[in-house]
Amino acid sequence: MLAREIGVSIEVKYAGPWARVQEEVKLGRADLIAGAFFTQPRLEYMDYFYPAFRQTRTVIWTQNNSPLNFKKWNDLVGKQGMTVINNSFGEEFDRYAKDSLKISTVPSLEQALKMLSMSRTDYLIYEEDPGLAYVAKMNIAGVKTAATAVTNEDLYLTFSHKSACNTGEMRGRIAKAIYKLGKQNVMSKLIETNIQLWRKQSR
Repeated sequence: MLAREIGVSIEVKYAGPWARVQEEVKLGRADLIAGAFFTQPRLEYMDYFYPAFRQTRTVIWTQNNSPLNFKKWNDLVGKQGMTVINNSFGEEFDRYAKDSLKISTVPSLEQALKMLSMSRTDYLIYEEDPGLAYVAKMNIAGVKTAATAVTNEDLYLTFSHKSACNTGEMRGRIAKAIYKLGKQNVMSKLIETNIQLWRKQSR
């Protein structure tokens, strides 16, 4: 949809785990990331497009029978957590987690969900929308999300500093298109439709 708005084709690729995606953009081998939280270190190698195209909830995932009742960050103290390598949940929570929590990392969300389902961790911390999509795709039962969000963070399209396409003229065209698509509430409609599609494909 963005490609149609700006009149330039966009090839969407799966580049592997999240850490590798960031490295590809840092090196200029990929032009755009289709969804990243804002952190100051990332400004060193990519530009952020405003407005954000989606606000995403980061939530605590547990098994259905887990005694963990998450309401606030310090409810996680003393528990063993898990997430995906190089993921950020907003700068404030990242600092708190580094100082106060025990969170191990794995290369992929699939691996993290499998380990949670096998009781290899007390909880998984990850964004709600992609988590729901993967739970549907992998046909995983017996996991739930806490009602209280860990964080609510804006999700942005980003542009590699080393991309040959990163010009003032192109940044302007993309920013206008994102603003227009945001006004049309495109992302919410796409997410609702495609989570249902993934669920059907897993049956």
